[in-house]
Amino acid sequence: MKTFIIIGAINAFLAVALGAFGAHGLKDRLDPYYLDIWKTGVQYQMFHATGLLVIGILLGKVAASSYFTWSGWLMLIGIIFFSGSLYILSLTKVGILGAITPIGGVCFLAGWVLMIIGTVKDL
Repeated sequence: MKTFIIIGAINAFLAVALGAFGAHGLKDRLDPYYLDIWKTGVQYQMFHATGLLVIGILLGKVAASSYFTWSGWLMLIGIIFFSGSLYILSLTKVGILGAITPIGGVCFLAGWVLMIIGTVKDL
């Protein structure tokens, strides 16, 4: 429980910091296309940081649930692959990095599905 709350809070902090960096530090250095990609990474990081916080709270309400635990780890992996690849793509403009992004998206989707299943089975 505590682990996912801490990981969620760290990712929320990072999303705010990276969003501010994008808005202020990168606005004159990136063209609007890459700045928009950066913003997408920040948005999805914040959405899933919130998901991690929810997972932490849910794990406090039920005994160990593999559905919720795996949901949390998949959301974290999704942040790393999805948002991370978008940040690197924005800064380097190396298009092949876009091929990594869907892996993170699939992790996000699987994490949400596991949260649904865990809710049905464990709550």
